Amino acid sequence: MDSGRINAEVISVFPNKVKILVEDLEDFRIAEENLKVGSYLRISDNENAILIAIIENFSIEIEKDTDGLPSRKYILEANPLGIIRDGKFERGGDSLAIPPKQVEPAKLEEIEKIFVESIDENEKFTFSSLSSNPAISVPVNGNKFFNKHIAIVGSTGSGKSHSVAKILQEATRCKNGEYEGLNNSHIVIFDIHSEYKSAFPTANYIDISTLVLPYWMLTSDELQELFIDTEVNDHNQRNVFKQEVIRSRQNHFTGEPEAKDKIHFDSPLMFDLNDVLDEARKINTLEIDTGEIYASGPKKGQPKTTQGSLYGKLTNFINRLENKLNDKRLDFLLGDRSKNITFEETLKQLIGYGENKSNISIIDLSGVPFDVLSITVSLISRILFEYGYYYKRFRCAQNPEEHLNNDIPLLLVYEEAHKYVPNSDLSRYRASKQSIERIAKEGRKYGVTLLLASQRPSEISETIFAQCNNFLALRLTNPNDQNYVKRLLPDTSGSLVEKMPSLRAGECILVGDAVTIPSIVHIGECEPKPSSNDIPYFDLWKSEWKDLDISAIKDEWLKN
Repeated sequence: MDSGRINAEVISVFPNKVKILVEDLEDFRIAEENLKVGSYLRISDNENAILIAIIENFSIEIEKDTDGLPSRKYILEANPLGIIRDGKFERGGDSLAIPPKQVEPAKLEEIEKIFVESIDENEKFTFSSLSSNPAISVPVNGNKFFNKHIAIVGSTGSGKSHSVAKILQEATRCKNGEYEGLNNSHIVIFDIHSEYKSAFPTANYIDISTLVLPYWMLTSDELQELFIDTEVNDHNQRNVFKQEVIRSRQNHFTGEPEAKDKIHFDSPLMFDLNDVLDEARKINTLEIDTGEIYASGPKKGQPKTTQGSLYGKLTNFINRLENKLNDKRLDFLLGDRSKNITFEETLKQLIGYGENKSNISIIDLSGVPFDVLSITVSLISRILFEYGYYYKRFRCAQNPEEHLNNDIPLLLVYEEAHKYVPNSDLSRYRASKQSIERIAKEGRKYGVTLLLASQRPSEISETIFAQCNNFLALRLTNPNDQNYVKRLLPDTSGSLVEKMPSLRAGECILVGDAVTIPSIVHIGECEPKPSSNDIPYFDLWKSEWKDLDISAIKDEWLKN
């Protein structure tokens, strides 16, 4: 560009916008790279400060020149991102001297300063590149990214599952120094659609056939939700259930005798559901001796009895309990293995410390019956949260001067999060909402953070979603979801949020505490991929008729 004449100049400056007049767009570019919305500009002053701004829109003005002939002038509006001074990028553009002297397209090395040089090398975590220039990687601050909650939202087909897989794959590959074997990342994926097994072939994979959860660690509310008919306000059922659970806990207790009397309904101690069922049957058929004898009739000489106060009143409760215990689909929660599994075995199973040590544990929930899904997610989430809580207490007891709460922190990934923590007050979601909301509010203090992935963010509990500090917003087509995300994203995201409906697959708006500046990035292909690709209906329909082994399907169906 000929520096002897002005081709581009700032014509107005606003707190969040710079307006630039360009005479000739052909001259206003670097090499062969054409400008477009999303391109970066450098605006310099006399004090060796360079303002970096991103083009948000452009317009054309038609005017007449001195000869009365029409001439075009191009107006660019750009959003200031920050200042490069002494080779360092700083957020904000308040210190630029007015008026700025020169406007040019930003150089590649200047754009790289924004992203690559703004984060300490040992804290860089990279999984994406700049959408407008794939040659520029966009790292985030790994500590700020993972030690605060993350939300990844996007419609079907936007690349949400691939984005989640890519981030987790990169996290498990990062190493500080040279060593063999696994790094210290610990990730638990709640996989509701069996998508992630193919993306993590060496993961600690747990499905309904291998999952074992101790029902005796359920809270009193969860136990009653599972075994008491909530539609019927039957105090008799509740009282008998509570009384017999406590009695069974006491009968199986092997600790100090004086501690036995302190056992209560919520004590995390083993009890036997068969004990509860047997006692309920006895109470339901109890007949009390009156002390009198029949003087005549067919029962002459036999003692007179009267029915107990709860005779026949627990039939529905007994039937419900029997049905649950006989349901093979619930063996993972109510079977003999659940009765005998220890807390240590449960925790090893969930966080990859069993025989197959792994950075990632995939809990495949696709086979869990819907009516116990919330309770299952709640129990696992609570166990993992309390692991963080008690591990912190243990570390502080070992070393009162310990400042690191947890040196083995966990990331819990809730795929299709709106299924577990919906914006709903229905009782069937109460258990999982309470557990996950507690993690959202308190988990960071104990080294337990969340990654929420959803295609319907407007259906997620706002209490949980609002706790997220880092957002990846892929393409969203539903207006309700768009508005919901716009409302929760920080103001610094600017007009980027308007681009959500038009993002390509794999593109997303990256914004949050871990990001230097809000940006539209492209998340690279993950390898291997999750099994979430769309089924090619038309291609399959056009192929030759395929036979179907219905008997084999039936056998698989009835395994549970």
